[in-house]
This record gives sequence, C-alpha cells and structure tokens, in this order.
Amino acid sequence: MPDPSIAQNSRRDSDRPDRQTESEKEPNTSLTGLWSWALYDWANSAYWTVIQTFIFPPYFTQEIVADEETGSRLWGTTLGVAGLVIAIGAPLLGAVADQTGRRKPWIGLFTVLTILSIGFLWFVEPSPDFLWPAMLLVGAGTITFECASVFYNAMLPDLVPKSRVGRWSGWGWSVGYAGGLAGLLLAGLLFLMPEQLPFGLDRNQGGHIRASALLVAAWYLLFALPLFVFTPDVPASGKGLRQAMKDGYAQLLDMIKEVRPYRGIVRFLIALMIYHNGLVALFAFGGIYAATVFGMSEGDIVTFGLALNVTALLGSAGFGWIDDRIGGKQSILWSLVGLALSIAVVLLVESRLLFWIFGLLLGIFVGPAQASSRSYLSRMAPASLRNQMFGLHALAGKVSAFLGPLVVGVTIDWTGSHRLGMSVILVFVVVGFLLMLKAPSDWKEAPAASTG
Repeated sequence: MPDPSIAQNSRRDSDRPDRQTESEKEPNTSLTGLWSWALYDWANSAYWTVIQTFIFPPYFTQEIVADEETGSRLWGTTLGVAGLVIAIGAPLLGAVADQTGRRKPWIGLFTVLTILSIGFLWFVEPSPDFLWPAMLLVGAGTITFECASVFYNAMLPDLVPKSRVGRWSGWGWSVGYAGGLAGLLLAGLLFLMPEQLPFGLDRNQGGHIRASALLVAAWYLLFALPLFVFTPDVPASGKGLRQAMKDGYAQLLDMIKEVRPYRGIVRFLIALMIYHNGLVALFAFGGIYAATVFGMSEGDIVTFGLALNVTALLGSAGFGWIDDRIGGKQSILWSLVGLALSIAVVLLVESRLLFWIFGLLLGIFVGPAQASSRSYLSRMAPASLRNQMFGLHALAGKVSAFLGPLVVGVTIDWTGSHRLGMSVILVFVVVGFLLMLKAPSDWKEAPAASTG
C-alpha cells in the first residue's frame, strides 16, 4: 500500500526551507499562456477518444478486417510496432531538443504530421483492401502524436513553480478529457447517431467513421494554435541541427554511462514502463471489449465513452490538487490501486449495468495515473536534461508498451476470449504498483544535473 509516511510527505512546499532560494527562480507564466498550454491537451484528446479508443477500432476490426479476433490482433500489432519506433527514437529526439533549446518548433512539426495521418483516414473504406493503409496511418499517427507529447510535457516545469506542477498537470489532463468528451460527442451527434447522415455520406461505405476522422483532424488543428501564439517557449540555444544532434547523442551516452545520480528516476521509469503497458492496452481495446463482450453498438460505445471521459475529467482535476499536497508518487500509487480493483470487477461482471458502473469508476483513476507521472518527472528531472528525461519517459511508456496491446491481442487470438485477453491489463497494473513502491518520493530533491 502507499507509504505510511504520507502525512509527512504532504506538508506544503512553502514549509520547506530548501525551496526558498529556488522559488526565487521559479517561472511565473500568465494564465493565458498556461490555459493555452492546457488547451493543447483539449486539442489532441479527440484523437484518442475517436481514433484510438471508441470509434475507429471497432470499425477496423468489424468492417475493414471483418473478423473481430484477427482484427484485434492486427490492431494490437499496429500499436505495438508504433510503440517500438517511439521507444527507439524519443530519447535521442529529446536529447537533441535539449541542445536546440526551443520546443514549440518540434511540437509544431509532429502536430502537423499527426493531423495529416488522421485526415488521410478519410480514404480508408470498409474493405480488406484498405487494411494496410489503415494500419500505416494509425501507426504513423501514433508515432508523431507521442513525439509531440514529449516536448509538450517537457514545457510544464518551465511554465509553473514546482509547488503548482501537480495541479496544472492534472488540470491539463482534465481539460484533455473534456476535449475528448466534446470531440466524441460532436462526432456522435453529427455522424454516428443520426439515421440520415449529413453531406450525402453513405454509412455502407463507412462515411460516418471516415468523416469523424476529418472532424478530429480539423479539431486538432484549430485548438492546438493557441499554444503556439500565447504560451512562452525557452530560448533557442543557437546551435545548428547537426551540432545539436551530435551533442545530444553524446549527452544521452553520458547519462547512460553515469546513470547512478539518476537511479531514482530510473526506478520510476521502470515502474512506468510496466503500468503504462496496461493503460495503453486499456485504451486500445476498451471499445472492442465493450462491443464484443457486452454487445454494445457504436452509439452505445460513444455514450459510454462520453460518460467515461466525465469521470476521468473529474478524477484528473481532483487529483491535481491532491498531487501538490502528497506528491506524485503517492498519487500514482493510489490511482493504481483504484485501477486494479475496478479492472478486476469489470472483468468478472456479466451485467451491462455493472460494467457501466465499474467502468465509469475506473475512469476516475486513469487520468491521475498519467497526470501524476508527468508531475513526478517534472519535479525530479534536472532542468538541463528535461527534454531528454521526457524522451526517456516516452521510452519507458513505449519500449515495452508494444507488449501490452500485443499480448492482449495474441491472448484473445489464442484463447478466443476477450475477458482472458483483457486480464493481462490487470497484471501490468499490479506489477507496476509493486515496482512504484521502490521509487523515491518526489518531495525529495531531484538529482543535480551533470554538466558533462
């Protein structure tokens, strides 16, 4: 269970004398800049709700592949391969960005690539002939989305003091869930629920799903713009890209060779590597599980997705305050306890009503597990290595994240049971919790940055 020393760790940041000198250097970003940063979470979350979780995955398995078990396996393989690519590239990309300084150009590049990948899903019709285009576009979008997130997450410690990192990380996630909720609701109202589709769309040709992809692409573009206009960025270092790549590679090697000062962060990243597998698989197969086990229609899944985003929004916002009082580690541990209990019940129930109740309860703990991971690393990462550390954060989430969807998909394929396949998620969450117990408290001082 979480540390019994929670009361001691929950004292206010202002009560700690070692923070006084540091607080003089802490950032003070305007509310416009902060909410513009958070709005990027709103912008990209429609991608997860519509394309990654509730609408496109059932379309992929039922209409493109036309075999739910094979489709589930191929969907898991697609996300798994994308995760492997992210794991290899994100740490080096982060190290290079540490050398170039500015983050918004990197966010802009990968945001545009993600939007293009989403938009081209319009051409993916409900036929096995479009299997490979669907897999390539979803895989590419996943890669570029995660690359943008590396630099987006790394912005947070330069925008707010450490004493407010938890709440802004949580509020960012809650804004994201609100955006996912709004995007999913709009897609449902415009294209999924009406009997007569607008714009002459043909449901038999997947027009309702393909138009939803176009909606998400436009949504992402529109609401990402304030970040680039109003949120401040760190200054450019003045290094050219070639020199930055050379120095970034050397920096990454130095950190790997001299890992001892960062062993606490390494413990956290190993725990994250495990429990994030479960979260990725949960997102990837949530809609598929609801459709196959409980016979939920596309409209039912959208309704459930809307309700789930409400509970996740509330959980993220509430835990944001708690995070600033007890620390990211404790918030993660309590979130994983809630996730494990909720998942266990969801796997056992036969009633659709009970699935709804405990599925929505599960949503309360999903957001905090992610938001507190971001705030934990924001407090622990040395400023000079922040992009690289968030690159390693992406690596930890992805280096074995392909195992989550892949193992779930393969287990479903072997056993023919979605319940047994989804039970893998519970294993990842429990093991991640046990490993997280060994991570240091983020109320202790982060390791000093190496200048080498």
